[in-house]
Amino acid sequence: MTNTVLSSTFLLTLLLMVGLFFFIRAATKDRTETLQVTVAKTPETLQSDLQTYFESRAYQVADSNLAAHQITFKGFVRPSLFLAIFLSSMAAIGASCLALVLAILLPDYGSLFSVLLLAAPGAGLFYWRRAGREEQVLMKVEPEALDAASHSKMTVVAHRDELAALKQALSL
Repeated sequence: MTNTVLSSTFLLTLLLMVGLFFFIRAATKDRTETLQVTVAKTPETLQSDLQTYFESRAYQVADSNLAAHQITFKGFVRPSLFLAIFLSSMAAIGASCLALVLAILLPDYGSLFSVLLLAAPGAGLFYWRRAGREEQVLMKVEPEALDAASHSKMTVVAHRDELAALKQALSL
């Protein structure tokens, strides 16, 4: 192969490794979002329904401010075993590609580059340690200004996956 082809292949492989690094790091990123919805329920009923929902999902009441109509829940979010294995697999594939390109570029040291594969389980371990964390859900239910008797304004601050599950459960 020509030197130009090898150099460009090496450069592209390095760029892919940088992308893989940021992909693995992004797997543990906090994705907290806010959901605001007006619901056709009284504030007391809605607050009771939401409290029951979050307690059924293994969240516990951490703080309650009844004057502000606000409740804070805490719960431990477990990391995904599938995602840890997937990230380790992607890291292994990336490391083997980089080792192959380096072995072609530097044939005298080719067998040494296979050591890069030993770093692959580190990606799953990194994810496992950072993704398992205690999450907080902030819930605020207050009467709607226009129709306080039958409508409520709900504000929930939580992880985006938790908000998606809440929307589905309450048919929002």
